[in-house]
Amino acid sequence: MSNKKKEPNLDSVTTINEDGSKLIIHPADVSGRFTTLRRITAVFLLIIYVVLPWIKINGYPAVFLNIADRQFHLFGITLFANDLWVLFFLISGMAFALFVLSSIVGRVWCGWYCPYTVFLDHVYRRVERLIEGDAPKRKKLDRAPWTAGKIVKRGTKWLSYVIISLILAHIFLAYFISFPELWQLMRAKPSLHLGEFYFILAFTAVFTFTFGWFREQFCIIMCPYGRFQSALTDDDTITVTYDNVRGEPRGKKRKDQIDTSIGDCVDCKRCVSVCPTGIDIRDGIQLECVACSACIDACNDIMVKLDRPKGLIRYDSRNGIDTGKRKILRARTYLYGVFILLGAAVLAFTLYKKARPFHAEVSRFTGASYISNDDGVRNIFTFHVTNKRRGDVTFTVSGSGSEEIQFSEVAPIVVSELKTKSFTMGVFTTKADYDGSKDIQFTVKSSDGSEMTLDATFSGPNKHMYKRPKEEEVE
Repeated sequence: MSNKKKEPNLDSVTTINEDGSKLIIHPADVSGRFTTLRRITAVFLLIIYVVLPWIKINGYPAVFLNIADRQFHLFGITLFANDLWVLFFLISGMAFALFVLSSIVGRVWCGWYCPYTVFLDHVYRRVERLIEGDAPKRKKLDRAPWTAGKIVKRGTKWLSYVIISLILAHIFLAYFISFPELWQLMRAKPSLHLGEFYFILAFTAVFTFTFGWFREQFCIIMCPYGRFQSALTDDDTITVTYDNVRGEPRGKKRKDQIDTSIGDCVDCKRCVSVCPTGIDIRDGIQLECVACSACIDACNDIMVKLDRPKGLIRYDSRNGIDTGKRKILRARTYLYGVFILLGAAVLAFTLYKKARPFHAEVSRFTGASYISNDDGVRNIFTFHVTNKRRGDVTFTVSGSGSEEIQFSEVAPIVVSELKTKSFTMGVFTTKADYDGSKDIQFTVKSSDGSEMTLDATFSGPNKHMYKRPKEEEVE
C-alpha cells in the first residue's frame, strides 16, 4: 500500500489512494478542554461496558441476552421471544432520538459516544501511541526498513491488539451467557464448548482487524450514518465548523502587523494533522467528519500561541458563522420530537394493555385435526404457558363456547419461574349435538389474578356426514 502524502480534498476520500489502496492515517496528539471531556466520557462508557454483565437486577445481569433459552433481560425487564415486538418501539424511538440529536448537534454521537470510536480512539490508538510513539515517530517507523527494532515494536503492538481484542470478545460473550457461565467455560476444555470457543476466535479476529488496520474506513465506508447526515442536518445544525468569515483569506502575519486583508488562519494545517479521518475541516462539513472536536482543541492551541481569540474552529452552525444567530429549535426538530412522543405513547399504551406476567399459546394437537366416531367429535388442543415472574406460579385453564361443546377438566398447572410447560385439553361434542365447526375460547388464569384469552376453532367433518335424528327426518 502507498503512504505517499495526500492533500485532503472534496473530490475523493483522503484515506484512500488513487490506486484504491489504503492510506494509513496517524492522527497527531492533541490536548484541550474537549479532548479531556471526550476521554472522561470514554472511560465512563468503557466502565459501563465491562460492569453491566456483573450488575444483577431481579436476580439476572442488567443486560443478559440469553438466546439459548430465548430470554432477554434488560435492566430488570424480562422479554421472551414472543415479546420482541416491544423492541420495534424501542429501536424506532432510539432512531428518532438520534435524528433529533443529529439535527441539533450533527455527528456528536459518532465522535463522542459511538462504541466503535470509543474502542478505536481511546483504547487501540492509545496503545499504539504508547508503543510506537507520537505521530511523527509512527510515520518515520512506517518508512523505515524492517530492522529488529521495527519488528519488535510492530510485533508488540499487534500482540497487544490481539490480547485486548481477546478480552473485549470475552466480555461481549458474557452478555449472552453471563460471567459465571463464561468463567466455567474458560476453565473447561474448548472441545466441550466449541460454539463459544469459535465465537471468541471470530470476534477476536474481527476486533483485531477492524481496530488495528481497517479503523476509520468503517466510519467512512461501511457506517450508513454519515450518509444520513445530509438529510438530517441543515445550515442551523450545530457541529464542528470553521469560521471562514474570520479565518479567510489564510496567511501568516506578524503579531504586531495590522492587515485586514489577511484572516486569522495561518494555514498551519494543525487541524488536518490531528483529524482521525484525515479531512480538512476548512473545506466545510464533510461526510468523513465525526465531530470529535480534535481540530477545535488543536486550533485553539495555535490561537493562544498567536495571542488571537479562540474559536476559529468551534461548535457552531453555518448560519451562526454567517449571521451570528443560531436557531436550535426548528421545524424538523419539532417533527422528530413529535414522532418520539407518539412512539412512547403507543409503547406505554401497548405495554399497559398487552403486557402480562405470563404468556400462553394454544395449538391443535399434532397429527389429527379431530377424532370422530359413533360417539361424537373430539378435538385435542395443546397449551404452552410461560411464566415470566420470579417464583413458581399456578395456572388454570377453562373453556367456553356453544352449550353443546364440552371441555374436559385440567388440573392446575404449576410453572417454575421463567420456564414453559406444555399440557393438553380435550374438547368434545356428541354426534347428536354436532353441527359443524364452532369458534371457542380458552381462558388461562394465573394464581396472582392475571388472565389471558385464547381463540380457537372446534373442527370436525362435514355436518351432513352425520344422520339427523329420525324425528327431524320425518319433519
